[in-house]
Amino acid sequence: MEIWIAALLTLTCAAGFLLFRRNTIPDGRSGSMEESVSESKSVPVLGWKLSVIIPARNEEHNLPHLLGSLQKQTYQPYEIIVVDDCSEDRTREVAKSFGVTVVASTQLPPGWTGKNWAVWTGYSQATGDLIAFLDADVRLAPHALQSLLTAREHTGGALSVVPHHHAEQFYERLALIPNILGLFAFTSPFETKNPNKGFYGSCILTTRADYEKAQGHEAIKAELLDDLNLGAKFIEAGIPVTNYIGDDVVSFRMYPNGIRSEVQGFSKGAVLSTSKLDIRTTLLVAVWLIGLIAAEAAPFLIGTGWFWPLAAAYLLYTLQIYYFVAYTGRFGRWMPALHPLSTVFFLFIMLYSVYQVVFLGNVAWKGRRVEVGGRKS
Repeated sequence: MEIWIAALLTLTCAAGFLLFRRNTIPDGRSGSMEESVSESKSVPVLGWKLSVIIPARNEEHNLPHLLGSLQKQTYQPYEIIVVDDCSEDRTREVAKSFGVTVVASTQLPPGWTGKNWAVWTGYSQATGDLIAFLDADVRLAPHALQSLLTAREHTGGALSVVPHHHAEQFYERLALIPNILGLFAFTSPFETKNPNKGFYGSCILTTRADYEKAQGHEAIKAELLDDLNLGAKFIEAGIPVTNYIGDDVVSFRMYPNGIRSEVQGFSKGAVLSTSKLDIRTTLLVAVWLIGLIAAEAAPFLIGTGWFWPLAAAYLLYTLQIYYFVAYTGRFGRWMPALHPLSTVFFLFIMLYSVYQVVFLGNVAWKGRRVEVGGRKS
C-alpha cells in the first residue's frame, strides 16, 4: 500500500513539470536590437516611438524604484506617463520629481473600474506607436525595455511578463505557493491556444495599432480581471499573445505595505481567474495541489504506515519547489522547505476570495470596493 501511495504522489508532483515551461524573456543585449539601439538615446525601432504608461494609486514608495530604473534603460522610451489615480499620498509629487508627464485621472465614468479608467486616460495622452503598460511596483533591469522590444520583434503581436517576485518580509514570502500556481497558469502549454488566454497585467507591450484593433481597455472597462480579459480581447481580434517569465529582467515587490494589502491583492482575482484557464491546466494544477497537501500531512501521521511515503513525497515536492523558485522569485532560503505555511495562506486566500465574490459581490482593493463585473462602490 505504501508503495502505491508513494507512486501516486510522485505522479501528482510530476504534474508540475507538465505545467511549467521555462519561457524566460530573451536577452535583448545581443542580436538585431543591439544594432538598432544607440545607448541612452530615444532611438525608435523601425522609426517607432515607445510610450510607457504607469497607472498609480498611492504609489509614492514604489514609483522611485520604477522611474529610477526607467532612467537607466539602454533603450530610452519616447515618453513616460504616470496617471495619478486619485492618490491620497505624494504619488503626484514623486512622479513630477523624475521629470515625467503626470496626468490626473478624472472622475470615474459609469461602468468603469478605477485601474481601467486610469490606463485608458494615460493611453489617450500617449503619442507613441509602441505602448508599454507597467504597474508602479515593477522594477526593470537596465536592458529590460530593449529585451521587451527584442521579444516582440521575434513573436509579433503583444506580450506580457510575469515579474520575478522580490519578497522581503516573512508575510510576503507566504505568497510562495500562489506565485508558483500563477506561473503554472501563464506557462502551461495548454494555454497556448486558449481563446481566453490573458496577459499578466504588471508588464504589457503592444503596438498602438493592435491595442486599438482590440479596442483596448474600453472593451473591458467594467472587468475586475483587466489583464486576463484584455489578453482575450487581443486573441479575439486575431492578435497573438505571448507571456514570458521576467527572470532577472523584470521584477517587482508586490505588497510591501503589509499583509492586509497582500490578502486583498491575491484574493480579488483568485476565484475568478480559474474560469479563464484551459480545463487541462485547471485539472493538472488541482492534481499537483492535492498531492502537495497530502505530502504536507506527513508530520501529522508519524508512527503510521502512511508517514514514510508521505515524507518521501514531501521531500520530492520540496526539491521541485526549490527548482521553481529560481524562476518565480526570492522567497528566502527556508520558505520553500516550509511550504505548508504558504499552502495554508493560499487556502485562506481562496476561501476569502469565494466569500467576497459569492456573498459580497465585490472585492476590496486600495481603499475601494470594486463590484464583480462592475465599477467601484
